[in-house]
Amino acid sequence: MKDQGVSPSHKHKRISSLSHTRPMGTHILPLTARIFVITKPPKMSFLALDVGNTRLKWALFDSPKPRATLIDHGAVFLENIDRLGDNEWRNLVAPTQMLGCIVAGEAIRRRVEEQLELWDFTPHWAVSSPAEAGVTNGYDHPTRLGADRWVAVIGAYARMRQQVKDQPLRPLVVVMVGTAVTVEAIDASGKFLGGLILPGHGIMLRALESGTAGLRVPTGDVREFPTNTSDALTSGGTFAIAGAVERMVQHVRTHCNAEPICYMTGGAGWKMAPSMSVHCELVESLIFDGLLEIADQRLKIHK
Repeated sequence: MKDQGVSPSHKHKRISSLSHTRPMGTHILPLTARIFVITKPPKMSFLALDVGNTRLKWALFDSPKPRATLIDHGAVFLENIDRLGDNEWRNLVAPTQMLGCIVAGEAIRRRVEEQLELWDFTPHWAVSSPAEAGVTNGYDHPTRLGADRWVAVIGAYARMRQQVKDQPLRPLVVVMVGTAVTVEAIDASGKFLGGLILPGHGIMLRALESGTAGLRVPTGDVREFPTNTSDALTSGGTFAIAGAVERMVQHVRTHCNAEPICYMTGGAGWKMAPSMSVHCELVESLIFDGLLEIADQRLKIHK
């Protein structure tokens, strides 16, 4: 969730030879469920990138608009970015546009852009702003909100509007569970009210291991009453995250005088879902949804 820099990137081009239902009432919409066979190359394909602290996730769509058809997708660990052009992307249908979200830092961004030189377009990166795609940014300094948080909020608000259809709009709580955990609040009008940041499971455990003697133990299970150290550590981290989500739901319910919809996303979201006492819809593609929404709105503005 690092602050982001300038949106477009300009550089010289080179020629290269170059996703079921979970327990506790949660639901997941796998990204793979949206893949359709494309018989001929689309006129305007769109590449969406989500570059986190651990992995790069990519998705190729037939157009830069909400609910576009997914052509292909994948993910690689950051240490394998330099092989994308020769492996995963080598035979990919050439995208005509690209929009990405990155929190991994400038050095990683440069490595990603080197691989993007496989195609003839200028890479663009989403950055937080005072307002975009129907969402207003309530951060004290709007441009300092992490790009991943901003894009996920935009994707969540667009999803809620599509789900409620002709019913009244609802406030939201948006949870991203990854290396770090964020818990965001959005009112029914689309105003981002603020959010929480807390360490993910891995950071919690590493902090305990480094700061406390004798806690280097295997990963345990989530238990209501843990009776061994492994289960105690795993349960403690899980319930800490669950407690933050539940507290934010209470805050939003009181502030908005309405029951919020809760979306959960991120690579470790499925691990958290069974331990939640509030209803959360598990959504795999929230950042991609946000990128599609942003790209569509920008195209409409420039027409």
